[in-house]
Amino acid sequence: MGNRSFTVVILLLGALVLAFNSLYIVRETERAVLLKFGEIVDPDIAVGLHIKTPFVHMVRKFERRILTLDAPTQRFLTIEKKPLDVDFYAKWRVIDTQKYYTATNGEEVRAEGLLAQRINTGLRNKFGERTFHEVVSGERDLLMTDLTRDLNEITTSEFGIQLVDVRVKRIDLPSQVSQSVFDRMKSEREREAREHRSTGRELAEKIRATADRQRTVIGANAYRDAQVLRGEGDALAARTYAAAYSADPEFYAFVRSLEAYRASFSNKGDLLVVDSKSEFFRYLKQGADKR
Repeated sequence: MGNRSFTVVILLLGALVLAFNSLYIVRETERAVLLKFGEIVDPDIAVGLHIKTPFVHMVRKFERRILTLDAPTQRFLTIEKKPLDVDFYAKWRVIDTQKYYTATNGEEVRAEGLLAQRINTGLRNKFGERTFHEVVSGERDLLMTDLTRDLNEITTSEFGIQLVDVRVKRIDLPSQVSQSVFDRMKSEREREAREHRSTGRELAEKIRATADRQRTVIGANAYRDAQVLRGEGDALAARTYAAAYSADPEFYAFVRSLEAYRASFSNKGDLLVVDSKSEFFRYLKQGADKR
């Protein structure tokens, strides 16, 4: 009984081992190839539960989802031979499992190494065709789009990998040239500032000169108009006096004499020495004679 139980246990264990080595599952997030003595016999196994022959078949599984390649910073030269330290990343995924396994042996690290080499070469060529300004801002998005399109054709045909996107995270100048570039930029900005100040001073002088000229012209016109008005007023006053004098010369002379008396004797402390027979006292004498 004991030997029979032991045999049953051995058979059950063997069945479990056989089942474990014969059954496998391919999940929705995976791609898989079936190998027979190292040769691919099924390059694209469907998702689900499958059976394989133990010790004859082997299954290699790969990630179906999009992966990220975060490459180390590389140095490239622009068309002006300016060095730039470029930090970039790439998005990729497996679309042809047979090519992918053949090119990389199914190793993700090796696949990323091959991708990094191709991307480095592509970036070096693209940067070498453009100026510093175009790389940094002017044509940066266009550069990445063209690079992704060109490299995707290569990676698809050679590695079975779709290159979804390539993006530059950061572009820096090497530390040994950064200071010289900053100094040159500072000098350029200072030159522009001097030009703006000079232009401002020139405009200010023109504005002041125009304002002074306008002030002079306005003052001269105002003085001229005032003189014209004063002359017209004096002429009108003269005509009025003349008309009044011609209407009654004696009365006019009397009024003028009264005004002269009022002006002469306005201050009691004033002393006036005049001949009593003077024409100045003509109306005073007439009033005394009537008494």
